Amino acid sequence: MRIHDILRRKGDAVVTITSAATVTELVRLLTEHQIGAVVVSDADGEATGVVSERDVIRHLHDAGPAASTATVRDLMTAPPITCSPEDEVETLARTMTERRIRHLPVLVDGRLAGMVSIGDVVKQRLDQLQAERDQLEDYVYQGG
Repeated sequence: MRIHDILRRKGDAVVTITSAATVTELVRLLTEHQIGAVVVSDADGEATGVVSERDVIRHLHDAGPAASTATVRDLMTAPPITCSPEDEVETLARTMTERRIRHLPVLVDGRLAGMVSIGDVVKQRLDQLQAERDQLEDYVYQGG
């Protein structure tokens, strides 16, 4: 299985924000779309970073009430760790687990082509396991 299999199922829509946006704007965007992270992309459309709910929480802890006036640039992870549509889902799952990353932008020729979350990876794996189970049951019930 490859990342393009996940994107085919979930689509390639990605919510982005500029690095100059405030944390208040970021929280509004995350809440509005009910998502856990957004890609930071400025005028040229290049993915320059990723900012997540976890980044907001850490910044709130460190900066207190003043955190709401900070910019996304102050919180984002840059450069972002990315993947391509041709990457193997299993490899991506390992990377996400080892690096404790929950969201990865998908790039094609340096351009944003989608976003994959750990939930997407887990769902793909569960679907794959269910398909394998169904095939084994068919094989057993049909007499091998």
